[in-house]
Amino acid sequence: MSDESTTLELQGVGVTYATGAAAVHALRDVELVFEPGEYAALLGPSGSGKSTLLHVLGCLQTPTAGRYLLGGVDVGSLDRAQLADLRGQRIGFVFQRFHLLPGRTALDNVAVPLRLQGVGRREREARARQLLERVGLGDRATHRPGELSGGQQQRVAIARALANRPGVLLADEPTGSLDSAAGASVMELLEELRGEGRTVLIVTHDEALASRAARVIRLQDGRLVSSARVSDGRPA
Repeated sequence: MSDESTTLELQGVGVTYATGAAAVHALRDVELVFEPGEYAALLGPSGSGKSTLLHVLGCLQTPTAGRYLLGGVDVGSLDRAQLADLRGQRIGFVFQRFHLLPGRTALDNVAVPLRLQGVGRREREARARQLLERVGLGDRATHRPGELSGGQQQRVAIARALANRPGVLLADEPTGSLDSAAGASVMELLEELRGEGRTVLIVTHDEALASRAARVIRLQDGRLVSSARVSDGRPA
């Protein structure tokens, strides 16, 4: 899973929003490379640009300046359909608010990306069940989100993010809606996934959570302040 197709490279990346007569610079001249299998935290206060950076890395947003290369492919050269295809094949997303379909079971929620990729029902259900087992929720397959705790919902969201076997997992404040015990459990799961060779990038404003990563990238006012390798990415 950890191969050149998961190398992420930002070359002078900037993102500017036009707001009437003014321009807001969400990112300014960011230079970063993430090698396959990295475990990194993007750290900074609200408005620092960390979520915008995650959206660029996840091909949800294209830079307005500079270049972003995913596995050597210049993302800025792709049309919307090509971007969606690249995103669907290589990147999994985990969000703070889970974004689960409330009227669907855990199994159905995990199977959504597979259905979008045209995977047949039998195969997608089998893979979704396997993923729920992987995140410790095999006995909750028929439960709907409202019947699950916050930590369980986040595990379903992680299983969904893994459905297409992506090499890169992007998590935006993955423990922000959870209590400390559920948050710790989710972080342990993300660290296990990193141990399997995936690139795992986490956005957070929490110093303690960021310290668990092997590399901490600090942003302030859209600029890269520092990028430091701090450990092997496993808590002591």
